Amino acid sequence: MRLNTFKQLQRQQGLALVEFTLVLPLLLLLLLAFGEFGRMLYQYNVLLQASRDADRFVASQAWNSTLGEVSLSNALQDQTKNVAVYGVPSNTGSPVVSGLTTGMVEVAAVGFDHVRVTITYTFCPVIGSGNCTGAIPGFFGNPIALSIPLVATTVMRAL
Repeated sequence: MRLNTFKQLQRQQGLALVEFTLVLPLLLLLLLAFGEFGRMLYQYNVLLQASRDADRFVASQAWNSTLGEVSLSNALQDQTKNVAVYGVPSNTGSPVVSGLTTGMVEVAAVGFDHVRVTITYTFCPVIGSGNCTGAIPGFFGNPIALSIPLVATTVMRAL
């Protein structure tokens, strides 16, 4: 009786190793996906904070009291874009998110007393090609694009 149970336990040891090797790639893929999703949320949060800072900057300086409305000069728009990208009104330092440029920032007046700052950024995951043009082939149809557009918009009343 004891010999029979010992043989059954020996057979089960190899089965656990096979199951582990089958499940390990799926677990690693799931871990990578969670990490990429967290990195995407972090970058979106940084972009949203940058748009708030830039909108606060332009809202404090865009009000023209003689006209009674918002007045956006080209210099103020350029400074606002620099605040959104670099955190300061001058074009110095490194971007708050790698790859972010002033061309991805839009500054506009909304009505006569509000200003809007919109940052449009393309998130590139670590998996895939470095230039963000890669795609995962789809099993049933079109390939799945790896790039995800992130848009952070803030609207504030001019002071």
